[in-house]
Amino acid sequence: MKFYCTLLLAMMALSAEAQQPDTVFLKNLLQSHPELFLGILNHPTQNEVQVLYTQINRDAQNKSHFKSYSYRVDAKRYFYPASTVKLPTALFALEKLNELKAPGLSKESAMITDSGFAGQTRVLKDASSATGLPSIANYIKKILLVSDNDAYNRLYEFVGRAEINAKLKKYGLTETRIINRLAIGDKCESTKHTNPINFYDGDKLVYSKPELYDPLEYHMQLNNMMQGKGYLDSHDKLVMEPFDFSRNNIYTIPNQQMVLRRLLFPESFPANQRFNLTADDYNLVYRYMSTFPTENTNPTYRKPDYYPAYCKFLLYGGDSSAVIDPNIRIFNKIGDSYGYDIDNAYIIDLKNKVEFMLTAVVQSNEDGIYNDNKYEYATVCLPFMKNLGRVIYEYELKRTKIHLPDLKKFTFDYK
Repeated sequence: MKFYCTLLLAMMALSAEAQQPDTVFLKNLLQSHPELFLGILNHPTQNEVQVLYTQINRDAQNKSHFKSYSYRVDAKRYFYPASTVKLPTALFALEKLNELKAPGLSKESAMITDSGFAGQTRVLKDASSATGLPSIANYIKKILLVSDNDAYNRLYEFVGRAEINAKLKKYGLTETRIINRLAIGDKCESTKHTNPINFYDGDKLVYSKPELYDPLEYHMQLNNMMQGKGYLDSHDKLVMEPFDFSRNNIYTIPNQQMVLRRLLFPESFPANQRFNLTADDYNLVYRYMSTFPTENTNPTYRKPDYYPAYCKFLLYGGDSSAVIDPNIRIFNKIGDSYGYDIDNAYIIDLKNKVEFMLTAVVQSNEDGIYNDNKYEYATVCLPFMKNLGRVIYEYELKRTKIHLPDLKKFTFDYK
């Protein structure tokens, strides 16, 4: 009887957490700042904006409780998720390592990628790593620090398309599919084939991942998958037809924030719904999600090509001249492509004991042509992201909290 009472209480708690977000608060907040958001609010499509903001309230035991607010969030309306898909793929790579339990295999093992299908490429070295060799750990660092495309592609190949999508289903991420590599024109049959990979501990082979083929199609039909009035094809020829996103990745705003919450607050999920990660895995991801690129060595990223706000859209607008507040850390994953800017972030202020989650997408493609590199990132998208982050942060500074959060779990020495 005691078991069933405990189970009932757990289900009630989960049901409360899963309540539909408030849809009024953010609309009123944006409208109260016309000097910042009027252009977006008056745009015919509101620049495809979707926003999900989640307040975090702690109890006396520092347990987190969540209350969400949404603006135009629509899981049935397509946007291109770009690099945001890299975060779940990186987490699934760590899970796969833990599930394989192969003696001598770790996230630091040398990862030598071979080729086995037309168009695939090999990787034998990685000059950005301390050892000069590729590894799961170094690929994850590069993804989280600067959103490296090749690093994501290599983890996609390691986990395999079928396993990635099975994991999405396992965790209830039913509005998401990950079916493509990025930035190499990965389409159709090539997406289904993933490379053979060997892992080494020194000179010793500790695991071989064979070439895999995934025959499934993962059909999903959303609104807005045909966009614009034209596009440049692979030969830079203008084709006056809508651009088709129906064979691309899908990763909705609610699913993005759910991955972030499951990663950062695993204790808020039942044990069987938490990622299969070790304490060291969590620390690796937390640290490099929140590290500014210029703070890191191995891999090393220097100005002017890289700068602190390089992958921080919310609050800083990805601005190379942004003044960084030393008390604020942003644990996030951004994406930008086809005129879309996306940021999925947990933002904390260690001095003022502020914390919140904010996930947003905005697009600007005024000429309606895709692949022409004429998108209004600098004038529309990034200013919106910066202003949205700042307005929510300023609200959080003033919001009354009964119990201030203990944030030591998210505090790192970045030197």
